[in-house]
Formats: sequence, C-alpha cells, structure tokens
Amino acid sequence: MTLPVATPSLADIRQAREVIAGRVLCTPLIPAPAFSGSTEILLKLESLQPTGAFKLRGATNAIHHLTAAERAGGVGCCSTGNHGRAVAYAAAQAGLRAIVCLSSLVPSAKVDAIAALGADIRRVGDSQDAAQTEIDRLVREERLTDIPPFDHPRVIEGQGTIALELLEERPDLATIVVPLSGGGLISGIAIAAKALKPDIRIIGVSMQRGAAMHESLAAGRPIAVTEAPSLADSLGGGIGIGNRWTFAICRALVDETILLSEAEIYRGMRALFCEQRLVSEGAAAVGVAALLAGKLALNGPTALIVSGHNVDPAQFLAVAGGESVRIGDQIVKG
Repeated sequence: MTLPVATPSLADIRQAREVIAGRVLCTPLIPAPAFSGSTEILLKLESLQPTGAFKLRGATNAIHHLTAAERAGGVGCCSTGNHGRAVAYAAAQAGLRAIVCLSSLVPSAKVDAIAALGADIRRVGDSQDAAQTEIDRLVREERLTDIPPFDHPRVIEGQGTIALELLEERPDLATIVVPLSGGGLISGIAIAAKALKPDIRIIGVSMQRGAAMHESLAAGRPIAVTEAPSLADSLGGGIGIGNRWTFAICRALVDETILLSEAEIYRGMRALFCEQRLVSEGAAAVGVAALLAGKLALNGPTALIVSGHNVDPAQFLAVAGGESVRIGDQIVKG
C-alpha cells in the first residue's frame, strides 16, 4: 500500500537517534525465561526512561526540530498521561513553557507527575478528542505549538529509534509485539524494522473497549470510538478522523492486531511483577498478557515492548496482590 507523503524513512529515524542521544536512554533488552518456552521472549524496558515511558523519544525529537517562531509561544499537547509527561520534561529541558490538556479519564497519579515537571495542566471533558479541541484553541488564540501524541512525523521518528536498538542487539528477532493506541509507537517501529528486516512481523495489542486503531483498520478508514476506562488507560483515545500518517502506516506495515479483556491485561501486569519484578502500567503489559492468553502465534525470538510504568500506585498494589480492582463499571480480577 502507498504510504503518505512525508512518511518518515529509515534515514529520518537514524537522524532522530542522533538528536535524542544523551537525552533519552538506550533501554535494556532483557531475557524473560519465565515467559519463554519453545520461543525466546525478550522484554524491551522503555519503562526505565526518565519519564517512565517511551514517549520521551518522540517528544524530544519533535521539540528539537521546532523553529524559533514555534518555540516563542511555548508548546502543548493533549495526552492520556505519558505523552504529556514527556512533553513537559522535554519542554523544561529546552526552557519552554508547556500546557498539557487531559480528559477526566486520565488517572490522577499521571496528572500529578506532569504538574511536578512544571507544566500548566488543563482538565477538559471526558475524551482525548475534547482535550485536543482545547489545544487547538490555544494554538489559534495563544500561538501555542502543538506536539501531537502520535500523528506527527517527528514523533514517529523518535519512537522508531526503539527498532534500531532492538535489531542492532538482536538481528535475529522474528517478531516485535507493540502496545497499540494512536499508532505513533508501532508506526515508527514498523518503518525502521521492516526497512532493516522486511520479513519481521509487527503485532499490535490493545484493549477490547475503545481500541481506536484496531477498529479503524477493520473499517478501512479512521473512525471515532467511545472511550472507556481501562487498566490500559494509556491506550485510550481516538486516532483522529483526519489522521494523516499513522493509520496509513499501520495499514501498510502492521501484520496483525490483537485485543485483550481487562482480566487478561490484569494477568499480564501481575505476571510481569511476579515473574520479573517489573512495575508496569496496563498498556505496558499487553504483550505479556497476549502471550499468556495464547493469542500470539510466534515463530522465533520475540521482543515485547514494556512501554511504561506510570501506573496509579494503589491500583498496582491491588493487582500485584491479586486483589479485585474497579475499572469503570467492571470489577476485574485476573
């Protein structure tokens, strides 16, 4: 399938790695013997980034490339939490003001962490679309520069640097399993990985309720979905009806998408803690969750992206202890 004009290339992603070097960690890729059987499983620990999630890669690259005029009014974004934290951190490093708009569905722990980095927080509506509407207003009226959470070439380039690290360390990888939301992470990884190794499989994993990219790919066009509370709250939000890049990239380069129940995500979070002593948010555990649910058909060494650890402490302690948790209108236990 044809990719959009200005789709990032492997060369662009390699340049992004030079930009973010020293500002963003080259995260470890560790063996996961508890999850390996006939197939070797490895975990890419993006949860160890300074802001606790992979989003710092794209935000740092995007802010680096801003012009003086774009920097003048400061930067902003809408976010489900991790992107806002990354933009706040990268903006502070660059000496820029930052405004982050978040819906009511974003957990308070993530909101507090963004505020601690000096960003101006705006709580708007009950969806990411509502938060984006407020950012659009600020762009028009206050000359703010929007740093989109996923549908932007510079953001995609930054996230794609993960694939460079993976395939340099393990060129024998057969599959990369990626948490799937708006598609910035999986798009960047797919572009770089497929350019370096065309036969590698790229699998996206999301939650059953409100999986915008999965539903859009099934429909053959970007569609709106109803957002719902989830353990994988970082995967919430729409992809934008006017999506310019990530939908087309995912349609062209992603081999499969998988959906998980809340109970399956719960079991993934708990397994990462019990077997690997890793604190993970629900979105970061979806690769392990899909593996444990028997939903991944693998054939060769596989990397699972552990995307972040910015989880509400009380919720995580309950999951780690095997206790029930309330997620919206559901009571969930693994």
